[in-house]
Order: sequence, then C-alpha cells, then structure tokens
Amino acid sequence: MKKAISIPSELKKVGSIFSDAGYKAYLVGGAVRDALLGKPVHDWDLATNATPQQVMKLFRKVIPTGIAHGTVTVRIFNRSIEVTTFRTESTYSDGRHPDAVAYAATIEEDLSRRDFTMNAIAADLTDGTLADPFDGQADIQHKIIRTVGNPYDRFAEDGLRPVRAVRFAGQLGFTIEEQTLKALSDAEVLKKTDSISRERFRDEWCKMLLTPKPSLCIKLLEQTGILNLFIPQFTACRGSEQKDSRGYHVFDVADHLIYATDGAPQDNLIVRLAAFYHDIAKPQCRSIEQQGEAFAIHFYGHETAGEKIARTSMTDLKFSNEQINAVALLVREHMFYYESSWKDATVRRFIIRVGKENIENLLLLRIADMYGKNNCMPDARSDGMLSIYELRERTAEVEAQHSALSIKDLAVNGKDLMQIGIPAGKTMGAILKELFETVTESPAMNEKEKLLTLAQNIFAQKYTS
Repeated sequence: MKKAISIPSELKKVGSIFSDAGYKAYLVGGAVRDALLGKPVHDWDLATNATPQQVMKLFRKVIPTGIAHGTVTVRIFNRSIEVTTFRTESTYSDGRHPDAVAYAATIEEDLSRRDFTMNAIAADLTDGTLADPFDGQADIQHKIIRTVGNPYDRFAEDGLRPVRAVRFAGQLGFTIEEQTLKALSDAEVLKKTDSISRERFRDEWCKMLLTPKPSLCIKLLEQTGILNLFIPQFTACRGSEQKDSRGYHVFDVADHLIYATDGAPQDNLIVRLAAFYHDIAKPQCRSIEQQGEAFAIHFYGHETAGEKIARTSMTDLKFSNEQINAVALLVREHMFYYESSWKDATVRRFIIRVGKENIENLLLLRIADMYGKNNCMPDARSDGMLSIYELRERTAEVEAQHSALSIKDLAVNGKDLMQIGIPAGKTMGAILKELFETVTESPAMNEKEKLLTLAQNIFAQKYTS
C-alpha cells in the first residue's frame, strides 16, 4: 500500500499557509481516491483543524458556502477549494445534513464519519503522507465499495449515500460489498433514500447515464428498489415481453431500454435519456394479434404515450424545460419509417416536423434502439444502418440546398405582405403557411416576386369577395 501521494505545487502552497499558521490540512475524498487510481484529479476538497472563522482569516477570498456545517470555499489560484473543519456529527433528520456539528481533534476522527472506505483516506498537504484508518486502499485495489463501519448506520445518516454507492459502482467499475449491497434494499434505508430531493437524485442519475455502461447502474437501481422510488413508471417494463413469432426482439421491455441506453453515445445525455424512455409506454399499449399458431405483439401508439411519461418523469426529477422538450420530441418521433423512395419534398417535411437541430439525435436514438434489441452494436452493413446512413446524407443534401425549412426561411415576410395590401393577423398567418407549403413542395418557388404574386392570388381568391 502507498504511504504517500504526490501533492500538486499549488496545493502545497495552500498547505504552507495552513502549516505556517500552526494548522493541519489534508486533501480528502474523491481527489485522493482518484490519485490512487491513477486518474486525473479535478476537485480539491480539504479537511483541517482550523475553524471556518480561522480559515477566513488565512485567505483573502473565502465564501461561507456551508459555514453552519463547518465548510467554507476558498478562492485561490483561479480555483474554488472546499475547506471543512474536522468534525463529528450527530443524527441526520433531513436525510442529508447533520442536526449538529461538533469539531473533531484529529483527521482519523473526521474520516470515521465519511461514507465509503475508498473516500475515507486523507493526504497531508505538506508531504502527501496518507492517513488510511479503514484500509480504503485495499478496497480500491480490490475494486470494492464498502461503507465505513455499519452500512445501515451510514445510510441512515444520509439518504444520498445509497445512490452514490450505485453511481460509484458504474463510474469506477467497482463491486458493492455484500453487506453494503444488502443494506441498499433495506426498508428503512429506502425510506431515507426516498427523503432526498428529486434534484439530488437527478444529478446522480445524470452522472450514471454518462458512465461508459449505464446498464450497470440502472440494474443496481432496479435490483435495490431505488429506481422505483424516483422513476416508478419503469417498473411495469420488467416482464413485459416483446418476443413473438416474427423474432424482432430478444429482451423484455425493461432490458431493451437498459441496453438501448448503453447504445447511445456516452457524451450525449439527451439521447441517453431518450433511449431510456423511448419504449417506456409499451406495457400500457401492448396487444396480441393471433395468426393461427403464430402471434404478433403490437404496441400501437406507445411513442405518443411514451412522450407523456417522459415529460411527467423528467418534470418530477426537475429537469429543465429545454431538456424535457428535447427528450420528449425524440421519444415521440422515434418510430419514423424512412424509405429510399422518399422524394426530396418528403425529406424536407421530415426535417420540418422533427426540426433540423434534432435530426442527428433522432438518428443516434434509432441506432441505440437497434443496439438494445441484441445488446450489441448493429452491423454497419445491416439494412437498418444503411438506412440511417442514407437518411443522414439526404437530410444534409436538403439542408445544403438552403431550402425553406421554416416560415422564417421564406423569401418574403409579414412586412412584404402588408405592402401589397394583406392585413396582419390570422389572414396573413394563413397565407404565409400556404406559401411555406408551396415552397416545401417546390423550393424553386422561394423567390420574392414569385411568392408575392402567389400571395396576391391567394388573398384575392380566398379572402376578398
């Protein structure tokens, strides 16, 4: 086991400020864990025997971000460094913050209140010497997530810890220790977990979805009962079979959604969310058509029902309206059916309906959907993938033609129509819509003089007597 880690030069300077004033300061938490794993360290969290008031005297710019809990944020070297006084804590009535904070004398006592052994290691800022009272290095070496002490006690203190355990398992590729895993499903632990804010779960959920294989986290969330607390709509998907005589599917709806999420690009949260939700309404839309000895399972309308579920679930989890609308659109449109026989006008209508800014995400969702059918990336030469490549090319070609893909792309606007005597209001709106339909079908019509002539004719024929 390592006895020390390397401390960055800037952090050593911070440590000198503490030591010159007679205080001890340590790098703690994820930064030490990541350093031991050989990963880049981004966030610096410190623990010290200096009180928040004493820390505020040591540095020029200190923000009292959590002073009631012994925490302040020091701004130095263009960084924000969270500094917390050694502490021991009492009960957590709100499932997140201690009811009372008592300062501790040693770093070892401070580490005893932390969540997992891998996060209960501290490095002295002066020389990088490690304090590891709970043998966290051994658990890191064996890729194990284990609570500091009794898991029921640790989870009873903080309702977010069970969710973090699952997230760490997915992010780090670690296994949750047997007793720790068992405690996640305990009724009292689940009750405490359910007490955390939806925003806190959402933040952890998004981190899980951005791991290399979100299926690892989603399966753990489902297995422990945590998923049902925050996304109860998923429960009906488990055991909802899709396999019929046609052989389209191998997995039930739940596993299909889980694997489809793996199949979406890791850096694209919107597509991963859409992959998770895209078939979530299938259980409620399921019907069986018997054809002699053969049978077909149908899910008519699941895309529109799924859009509603996605909106409800994401609203409950406090996602932004922009994120909700982007995911809902992909869920609603994911059943599009492209054929090579589509005319350019049909491609333009597709772009107009979906929105050119959403085309690529929709194609990525289709690939994720195909991935979810067999839990592997579809063959690049398969009909489904060739169809995706062709549609991507055709939409790019149509966009390159500078076709009018919205009313604002027309060669005329409301002012132009007013100048030829068409009044503002519903009449003008209807005429602009008709002009847009014309240009969608025949892009060559998108010239000012042609459209003004057409607008005059429409106005004369339909709106004047």
